[in-house]
Amino acid sequence: MERPGPATRTLGLGLLLVAAVAVAAGGHGTPRDTLACSQGLVCRLLDADVLCGTEPTGPGPGLALVWLRLEPALRCAGPSACSPCLQARLRLAMEPGAPRDGDGDRDMSLSTAASPPHNVTGLLLLSGHTYASSRCVAVEVWAPLASALPGRRLGSVRFRCFEAPLGSELHVTAYTNARGRRWLSQKQRVPDCSWPAAQAAVPQCQVPRLQVSLGPKAVLVEVHAAAVGLNYTLRLYHNHSHGASGSGHTVMASGPMNYSLPLEEVLPCLCLQVWLEIQDPLRATLCPFSHDAAAWKRLWAQTRLVLHDTGQALACSLSAPCDLPAELVPCWSPAPGAPCQALPDLQQPVTGQGPQDFRALQLHPNLCVQVRSSGQVRLMQCLRDRALSGHADDVLLMEPGGNASLCALERGSCTPLASFTATGSGRPGLLEQQLQEDVASGQCVQLWRPDNSSGVALWACPMHKYLRTRWALAWMGVLLCAACILLLLLLKKEDLKGWLKSLRAGYGSEAPLRGRRMLLLHAAEPVAERAACALSAALRPLGMAVVAAPGGGGGAAAWGTLPWLHAQHRRALRAGDTILILLSPAAEAAARRWDAAAVPGSPGAAGAPVPAASPCDAFAAALSCAVPVLAAGGGRYVVARLEAAVAAVPPVLRAAPAFALPSQAGRLLRALAGRRGPGLRPLEAELRRRLRGALGE
Repeated sequence: MERPGPATRTLGLGLLLVAAVAVAAGGHGTPRDTLACSQGLVCRLLDADVLCGTEPTGPGPGLALVWLRLEPALRCAGPSACSPCLQARLRLAMEPGAPRDGDGDRDMSLSTAASPPHNVTGLLLLSGHTYASSRCVAVEVWAPLASALPGRRLGSVRFRCFEAPLGSELHVTAYTNARGRRWLSQKQRVPDCSWPAAQAAVPQCQVPRLQVSLGPKAVLVEVHAAAVGLNYTLRLYHNHSHGASGSGHTVMASGPMNYSLPLEEVLPCLCLQVWLEIQDPLRATLCPFSHDAAAWKRLWAQTRLVLHDTGQALACSLSAPCDLPAELVPCWSPAPGAPCQALPDLQQPVTGQGPQDFRALQLHPNLCVQVRSSGQVRLMQCLRDRALSGHADDVLLMEPGGNASLCALERGSCTPLASFTATGSGRPGLLEQQLQEDVASGQCVQLWRPDNSSGVALWACPMHKYLRTRWALAWMGVLLCAACILLLLLLKKEDLKGWLKSLRAGYGSEAPLRGRRMLLLHAAEPVAERAACALSAALRPLGMAVVAAPGGGGGAAAWGTLPWLHAQHRRALRAGDTILILLSPAAEAAARRWDAAAVPGSPGAAGAPVPAASPCDAFAAALSCAVPVLAAGGGRYVVARLEAAVAAVPPVLRAAPAFALPSQAGRLLRALAGRRGPGLRPLEAELRRRLRGALGE
């Protein structure tokens, strides 16, 4: 075997220099393709964009492809201005039948024309295809013939690189122009932004960062730019799973930015999206309020439920800014504020914003629709105010499938008619036969008809005719009770007369004491009798009935003075009348005897704890009735002393309010009138004048 001469070595060095220049061409400025060969091979890039399939076939056996592999790479024009690509690595071998060094000079003329002596030349073509573009590259390769054996690997060639969009698929095909050419093909996906090498070098992967801060009145959105000198867009929109989400609100900026959003606009479906203003940018999306309780509360406050009674079926629509994870539940509410009983097997999920019907559920005033979410009733609307057939007191009957008996839907369960009482009172099962006959005769309205025999049928049956019967019985009971009460009043004729008199008594300003009664107790002496007559004469025109004792007229003559006095005292205590004790000198002396009997060591106290009264002394007898009751805190007692004759009220009577006459006549009159006191000032002067005239002042 001959060794390569000086001419061969000079050609090889020249080709190596060409390859080195080709490799160094992509280092600065616009990124270019690069080519590299392993030791023992010389290669050069003939054309970076040729038309594949038009190249001529080589004169004989030459270089053959053994192996093809695609690897991810970056093509960079600057530190942060790279684009993703795939580089191709190929291994070459000598094709069987290729000439070897020392085979003679039989084909010397042909080989000399085709390539330098003692070398094998081959044309390598690489084709890259994506969904949007294709490119073919031509590479010329020289291999030394001295080391080439048929089938032996000569070395490798690396081409860098085929560009393609992030995440796209690239199809690379490689072949040579040898007569026995072999095609190698491989598909591989270009890395996306999850590739660590691309995150810091590819502009499409450099996404601005979003940070959200919740304040008392607004939400602050902070945008941190990822690349200097690049514009970006911030978009705020409502994310909907049903239908388009709309364009939302967009803001453009070129640096860090703070964007304020009112709390009223913060809803669970509010999302933020930011991207760079470059070709095919990567977008960062953030939906930070999907689990915010306050945002959900605002969403439910903005949601509206509307019922539609078009036609004969119940339908509704739910309008909300966001999708709602809720269900629509038709229910039965017999009265406003009453619990709404869910109708079985009729609930359905909320789907979008359009109308939803309940599959031919007939209309009734007691029907309502609830919106339930997370086990809670969020919204409810009823048909109660619509002009529909049916009554509010109708009862809802349920007929389960399989020929089961009827039951009434109440309190969350179905009560058999044998236990149903309609109003919560009365004998259970009283209306069982009547309701069954109403269903059979068509007097009940069928609200829901099942699709199959195993479903549940719903009936609305009228109850007003049965309720009217119950009200008639109730009114009869009320009238019977009234008749019994009237009979009892007739049996107590005297009390009835007093009651009728009190009904006839008015409360006008001319008779402020009308309907009041007073028992006047005084001693049997002239000054007391004159004062008692003056008081009676002044109080009777004001509407007060005054009974003076002693006195009594025909009643005292018929009963006797003391029995009549005791009877009047008991009646005054029982009716709550005022008992006025008028203190004159004789009355004061009688009261002092009570004080002496009550104080130990005083004259007569040991032998007579209760002073003895003369059988004919009516005032002393009256004191024997009044003092024990007054000491016990009972009765409505008032003490009036004649200030000219009595200096002070005896201690035994000080438990009752006391007034001095005639100077305190006005206060006495106001005490007798009670709440009717205002407007008595003109009458006080008249009472004072009468008393002074009677007492000779």
